Amino acid sequence: MSRDPKHDVLFEPIKIGPKKLRNRFWQTSHCAGPGAERPGAQAHLRGMKAEGGWGAVFTEFCSIHPESDEYPYISARIWDEGDVLNLGYLCEVAHKYHSLAGIQLWYSGGNAPSLESREFGRAPSQWLSPIFATRSVYGCEMDELDIRSVINMYVEAGKRAEQAGFDLLEVSAGDDTLPMQFLEPRFNRRTDNYGGSFENRSRFFIELLHALKRALGDRCGITTRFEIDTLHGSEGVEAREDGVRMLELFRKEGVVDAVALKIGDYAEWGEDAGASRFRKSGWMTPFIKQGKSILGAGIPVVGNGRLTSPDDMVGLIRAGVLDIIGAARPSIADPFLPTKISEGRVEDIRECIGCNICVSKFQQGGQIMCTQNVTIGEEYRRGWHPEKFTKTTQPCSVLVVGGGPAGMECARILGERGYVVHLREADKELGGHWKAVATLPRLNEWGRVITYRQIQLAKLKKAVQVHLGVGPMTADEVLRYGADRVVIATGSHWSGDGRGANFGPIPGADDSLPHVLTPFQVTAGKPVPGKRVLILDGDGHFMGVTLAEHMANQGKDVTYVCDAADVAEYGVFTMESFNNKRMLFEKGVKVYTSHWVDRIEPGKVSLSYLYKYGPDLTEPRSGAIPRKDNGGEFELGMDAVILVTSRSSNDGLWRELKARKAEWAPNEIQHIFRTGDCKAPAQLNQALWDAHRLAREFDSPHPAYPLPWIRERQLWGSPTVPKLGDPRVDVEAG
Repeated sequence: MSRDPKHDVLFEPIKIGPKKLRNRFWQTSHCAGPGAERPGAQAHLRGMKAEGGWGAVFTEFCSIHPESDEYPYISARIWDEGDVLNLGYLCEVAHKYHSLAGIQLWYSGGNAPSLESREFGRAPSQWLSPIFATRSVYGCEMDELDIRSVINMYVEAGKRAEQAGFDLLEVSAGDDTLPMQFLEPRFNRRTDNYGGSFENRSRFFIELLHALKRALGDRCGITTRFEIDTLHGSEGVEAREDGVRMLELFRKEGVVDAVALKIGDYAEWGEDAGASRFRKSGWMTPFIKQGKSILGAGIPVVGNGRLTSPDDMVGLIRAGVLDIIGAARPSIADPFLPTKISEGRVEDIRECIGCNICVSKFQQGGQIMCTQNVTIGEEYRRGWHPEKFTKTTQPCSVLVVGGGPAGMECARILGERGYVVHLREADKELGGHWKAVATLPRLNEWGRVITYRQIQLAKLKKAVQVHLGVGPMTADEVLRYGADRVVIATGSHWSGDGRGANFGPIPGADDSLPHVLTPFQVTAGKPVPGKRVLILDGDGHFMGVTLAEHMANQGKDVTYVCDAADVAEYGVFTMESFNNKRMLFEKGVKVYTSHWVDRIEPGKVSLSYLYKYGPDLTEPRSGAIPRKDNGGEFELGMDAVILVTSRSSNDGLWRELKARKAEWAPNEIQHIFRTGDCKAPAQLNQALWDAHRLAREFDSPHPAYPLPWIRERQLWGSPTVPKLGDPRVDVEAG
């Protein structure tokens, strides 16, 4: 297929200082977990996007100096020659595909936890970090010599970045980094030439950009990612006040070759990485549009907004909102998004669903994962390519039982690899429980998980036959089906007895009763009786708060109870925590954290505060907790309880087939596997990864068990860079 001419504008080259961007696609900096310590994973993750058509690919935020140490959060680093060597490989791979390599220069000053380096970050004023207040993080207040020293740090880091091969040097001026600490009144309490008026507060930033321009601007593009509105009102940066003034200075001073605009701050960078539950595609457009109007035609503007539709992209460019399509999460979900647009294969785009699982894994200190694209982060260590699949040398027929997301993914990859696949689903539609999830409030974009795989399976119809509405298969039917191999992907169900992570069944909890329900019963249409509804959330992800909103939208009087110290606790990782609380408050939902239901009866429930027992231990007693009971029990009138407590695998078919293993060979079955939630209930990204991995390694000696991956690590006895005693680059101004 050929490209639709209306999309041609997306592939026009753009000049960024001395460099040329081959198209208008710019993978903005985003965290992934490799840092500078896993150079192979880092290079091939970004390199896959370069291969997929992104004109520029950036590192995650890259610390310029040990004073800006974010450990245990994994950033890239450009501290020394070892980092030059490791990040240089990223540049090499990006250049192989004719993409520009970008690095985001990051100095977090008074917000640096420095849990590895143990150094003090320098800040415009001294204050307790709002990001790491519980760790007692303070910055060291800078004098004018410190200011010149830190500017030297940026320049020296820029020189190391150029040595590594980077084309674009992006100064982070967002997420409460040092330029913003000078600019925002809430951080800058100075009374000298760097504090007080806007002219003074902006001085550091402009001097920094001038220094980079003088030292490197003839060889590298000098850009910034600027937070045009921190959403803190007059104590921060407001788009129509200091945000506009800063952009006017950029234009007047001629210090930047491009500006990437964003909103939010470090404490709530979920407003920049807006989850689809609260932010629809293009939500930052009003802020970006205003910025572009100030910068004018001479300075290209990069704008994000979880853009996946090429028509939307073209519309924003034609309307003068932005010049370059910035993307982090859409480039994770589909590294080949630009290529698919260029080749006229728009229907093949694997659209981001905005679930922020990618963000959450960084927040947890892990390696990146994606619900839509499970190959992300596996490009180097497992050799996985999102668009290429090794053909099997041992083709056979495979029966996949269960057409939920995991079953669909497994069947899709098996079909791509040359197996003959029969995918059988009990219901009349594919998607399993995820069909119902996507009907709940704010979750409609999550339906893309199903639609993408439906489209791809339709294209594989010669290899994958899909049978719908067949009803639950029995063990006898599986054994007699005639397949060489079988994959059981029958999903999981919510516990109907209230069993949770730390609690046994709740007396009176029985989902066969009219006033006790599970999430899937609600989505299947079981009536929720009465006016007063209690949501008991022991899961802590999206389901509990979503059902609370769902019930409130129906006019119910909703009470939300959870055993965690925070509502929907996983929202801290997905950057939805604050908006979850705002939503519950707006909807009038009553909230009890650190509580649990002791008993359910018709018309009422009994609750307890989980920390009602005293801190001191008593003598041990059989059948009782050895602490003082301080009360804390109470009753609430309630007409219905929805149990979002825990899930159990639908593994009955698997277990029966395993028990009848002696019948496999007589029925010419080589092996039977299980995958996804049938193996263990998991987040969807993990279930899809498990199914994908099984299909990728289906002809390995033991497909049920993952093959080893490349572990990037220092091996004992090899030299270190730097070695103990090596000098540090001298940046001090006096």
